[in-house]
Amino acid sequence: MKILLLTDIHGHYDAISDFMGCAPDIVIIAGDITDCGDPQEAKEVFRQIDVPCFAIPGNCDVPEILDVIEYSDAVNLHGTSLEIGQVTFTGVGGSNPTPFNTPFELSEEELGELLEKAKKRGRPNVHNVLVTHAPPYGTLDDVGGTHVGCKYFRDNLRDFDLVCCGHIHDHTGVVEIEDTIIVNPGPAFEGKYAIITLGDEPKEIEVELFTL
Repeated sequence: MKILLLTDIHGHYDAISDFMGCAPDIVIIAGDITDCGDPQEAKEVFRQIDVPCFAIPGNCDVPEILDVIEYSDAVNLHGTSLEIGQVTFTGVGGSNPTPFNTPFELSEEELGELLEKAKKRGRPNVHNVLVTHAPPYGTLDDVGGTHVGCKYFRDNLRDFDLVCCGHIHDHTGVVEIEDTIIVNPGPAFEGKYAIITLGDEPKEIEVELFTL
């Protein structure tokens, strides 16, 4: 399975067709589709994607974007789990509180409750993928020497083989913590993306980062 991972599009929709030139089997959008703007604008993203797409909101998406995702051809993964073959996808959108009072911020407890609810809707699989906007605490979440990720996500790493996240534009990359791979491809509005290939065996995961 070849996955195109995008995050932090922030209203820059013109490059979506270029990303789709990678010919993915599945697209994951890990939040911040808009830039605190009209959620209806997100339809332009989903219109250009012609393969299965899983999406969650980011902190810069207004909560009404959930309805836009629901009524698009994409799958709203926020607060739920879904299976495709040997892969279980689990999603939690928004972010823990920031200093900027952005539209879709949740408390740590709310994020934890959503994650627990989502996990109950799935089952362990060959590959178990968590899609979040905020990174797990202590992983790709450094802002000026301070960790700003979600502690509940970090506490649940053992349940997942792969975490796809975004949010922190300047702390991108791939790290492995407690046998779990965490990926932040960097903001799509800068042309950044990841290609993730899942093999037939557990832990058979290859991640490549690119810029258009």
